[in-house]
Amino acid sequence: MLADCQSFYASVEKAEHPEYQDRPLVVAGDPERRSGIVLAACPKAKEKGVKTAERLGEAMAKCPELVVIKPRMQRYIDVSMKITDIYKSFTDLVEPYSIDEQFLDVTGSLHLYGCTPEELARMIQNYVQEATGVYTRFGIADSKILAKMACDNYGKKSPSGIYTLSKDHLDGTLWKLPVSDMFMAGSRMTRHFMAMGLPTIGSVARTPLAKLKQMMRRKFGRNSDIQAELYWRIANGIDDSPVRPGTHQVDPKSVGHMMTLPRDYGRLEEIKVVLLELTELVCQRCRGLGFMGHVVSVHCTGADFDRPSGFSRQMKMDDPSNVTNQVYRWACRLLEKHWDGLPVRQVGISLSQLTPDQEYQLSLFDMDREKWMALERTTDALKRKYGDAIIIRAVSMTEAGQALDRSTKIGGHYR
Repeated sequence: MLADCQSFYASVEKAEHPEYQDRPLVVAGDPERRSGIVLAACPKAKEKGVKTAERLGEAMAKCPELVVIKPRMQRYIDVSMKITDIYKSFTDLVEPYSIDEQFLDVTGSLHLYGCTPEELARMIQNYVQEATGVYTRFGIADSKILAKMACDNYGKKSPSGIYTLSKDHLDGTLWKLPVSDMFMAGSRMTRHFMAMGLPTIGSVARTPLAKLKQMMRRKFGRNSDIQAELYWRIANGIDDSPVRPGTHQVDPKSVGHMMTLPRDYGRLEEIKVVLLELTELVCQRCRGLGFMGHVVSVHCTGADFDRPSGFSRQMKMDDPSNVTNQVYRWACRLLEKHWDGLPVRQVGISLSQLTPDQEYQLSLFDMDREKWMALERTTDALKRKYGDAIIIRAVSMTEAGQALDRSTKIGGHYR
């Protein structure tokens, strides 16, 4: 099953504000500015023509009576985790796909409830709505890719919110749909398929794989075989990947953080303040994961998009580290060496070539390392308990600092 929460952010807000239940509502990035972006629109708002990702001013022009609510990302995360726990009470095989979508494998659970997959989906749907006020839609199939397309193309349009897509009857269902409705076929890829004479999902599925590869080679070049097979498998509903609860819990290859600045930073001292804040974030994440990095990378993007400037460079440190001050010294070397002096709008830093932090080489020239590590373990514990703003560096209180503002946000949106 692919379970999808309808207009998730808006549904959470409506559940907690019954007075808005019968009114068109959107969650927008910045309700104070009409240029803010619509993050979620409830069904009543969509009936008025309001669309997700459009500018708030455009949405309000279509629907002057629109209720606009500022996003509360921490609340949405909490509700999403609560819904996940509900799913886990029905099956231990739950794989998050996004904050509002999850895959469930109920193959081994059906006999416990003595019902059909549709009946079990209805049971879960009712349970979630009673517990959170959020309405969920379900796509049911024998593979993840078909469950996803069943939900997107049928479940979301079904009065029950539940649809089973049988692999044995694709020619009468999925294959009749336009190729634009195929998973991972965006507007550009749709135009390419149309130009190749493949207007429907079925036309892609029925094309022999060898011929489709040949057609895509002519269109995109020699290295398109993998892409051709990907789309051919999607169209045919072929997906061998199981539902893995720990699919996102893998050891990272690198840990990084990037930030778009609220204004152009034109002085080295200003850029260094943000670089230090980002270095602290990256090192804090590394410590939480139990890793140290050997290679530090710094990225700066210029403010003038018409004349791109900036740099992206990396350097190997003498020893792997996750101590903020040590990594920051190396990051400053990269910044001072490669910054061209032009205004900067985006700054990023990452650590790669990660190694476990249980063992590391002691150095006669770095006798304070243990002291710094103990200090940072203490500040990490404080931030976990009381929030990132409980203790910050003095430079973050200057005009260039962004740590205080960032501590009130998740993913760029207010908590």
